[in-house]
Amino acid sequence: MKAVTAKYKPMTYGQLFKMVFAIAIPVALQNLLTTTGSMVDTIMIARLGETSVGAVGLCAQFSSLMFSCYWGLLGGGMLFFSQYFGAKDDKGINRSYGMMIVCMMFVGIVFGVLGTCFPEMVMNVYTDKQVYKEIGVKYLRIVGFAYPLQVYSMAASGLLRSTEHVHIPLIASITSVFTNMFLNWVLIFGNLGAPALGVQGAAIATLSAAVVNVTIVLTCSGVRGFKYLFQVTQHFKWDRVSLVIFLKKCFPIICNEVAMGVANLIINMVLGRQAVEAIAALAVFRTLEGIVISFFSGFSSAASVVVGTRVGAGKHEESFWIANRCVYICATTILVICLGLIGAHTPLLHVMGLDGASFNYATYMLIGYCVIAVLRMSNWISNDTCRASGDAITGTCMEIAFMFVMNIPLLCLAGLVWKLPFIVVFIFSYIDEPIRYVLMQIHMHSGGWIRPVTDKGLETLPEFRKNHPLKFFWTKMGLKQ
Repeated sequence: MKAVTAKYKPMTYGQLFKMVFAIAIPVALQNLLTTTGSMVDTIMIARLGETSVGAVGLCAQFSSLMFSCYWGLLGGGMLFFSQYFGAKDDKGINRSYGMMIVCMMFVGIVFGVLGTCFPEMVMNVYTDKQVYKEIGVKYLRIVGFAYPLQVYSMAASGLLRSTEHVHIPLIASITSVFTNMFLNWVLIFGNLGAPALGVQGAAIATLSAAVVNVTIVLTCSGVRGFKYLFQVTQHFKWDRVSLVIFLKKCFPIICNEVAMGVANLIINMVLGRQAVEAIAALAVFRTLEGIVISFFSGFSSAASVVVGTRVGAGKHEESFWIANRCVYICATTILVICLGLIGAHTPLLHVMGLDGASFNYATYMLIGYCVIAVLRMSNWISNDTCRASGDAITGTCMEIAFMFVMNIPLLCLAGLVWKLPFIVVFIFSYIDEPIRYVLMQIHMHSGGWIRPVTDKGLETLPEFRKNHPLKFFWTKMGLKQ
């Protein structure tokens, strides 16, 4: 049996790096800027005390839940965008964007209403400590107005990235992050004659930055002639059949993200009922974790776009080779970043307002996360490339099953019943990653994740499966498409 390489001469690693980094670096910079903005927020709010840091950190977990609810729709949309872009199908791109934006904006509006109108209910979910609730309510009442704007920015950025226009979201992020940082300095502490508003000033700054982000995305897209965002009439030229196909591909991703959002809600409820110092340390850790995820997201987005466009264009052997190599490139990069964070953790944690017990908690979390992050991000990028290639089911089933059968029960027992030390409870939230890594690598090397939605991709699929060195997977798994 001929191997894939007998028909496809792999590109050099230099060519692969150039291709992936062309997309990854602007996306990583965009995400890093956003994370840096969050870190500066934390540093500034830290001057108000650990209680304010912890309260705003809990509010950030509510934002993360919103992210989980709409990310499935964004992931499904990007699956179609990248494949239709590879097949040069403009109607398919517009149709998919229209279905996606309607669903995503519904999520953004719901969370905006909850944040602005029912902040007490939201804070009651995340903590039982009244001092955190009072501060969090003030923050949510204002920042809730930013949620629909943030969702729209993510939808537009997803479309831009999938069609290889990665610099527009980067420009928007640079502008909005610096807007947020400047207004934080002005409004939190009352500089330049403004009133000192504390955490409410931070919320106003976040809302203002969201407005700037949307404005820059639309302005730059118009100036550069990016047509897809403005062909509004084309966005709604879809029928029931198109919607069913779209939701069929999105549904596993939506289930995955909603389930993981619920899981993270439970995790944060358990962690939010630990010691006060641990909660403050957790808020800072989440900000630093964002640095790791920033770099990872750049690679993941690049891999998804590069692989997805080739699957849509029918270049399956090339997509197979690229996807498997991207996992190892990402893992190596994440390891270097994690080691860098550990090396610089002392000044970082001190400048973000941690000391004593909270400093020790955050240090232990960073060390434990360094071990886990490489496996976690490898699983994540494997799942993302599978989704972009049409397989939205395998990674979803693995992630949900392990989270609710293993992680959540152990976490609840450790934190609420056995009352184990906080660091042990924290580690239980990642305990499934090594097992999933092995299973995902087997799946990636099987090639069973290549499931195109375009006509070009479907035409060349039988030949790929015929010549694939692991074609026995097709018969054993019963895969026909």
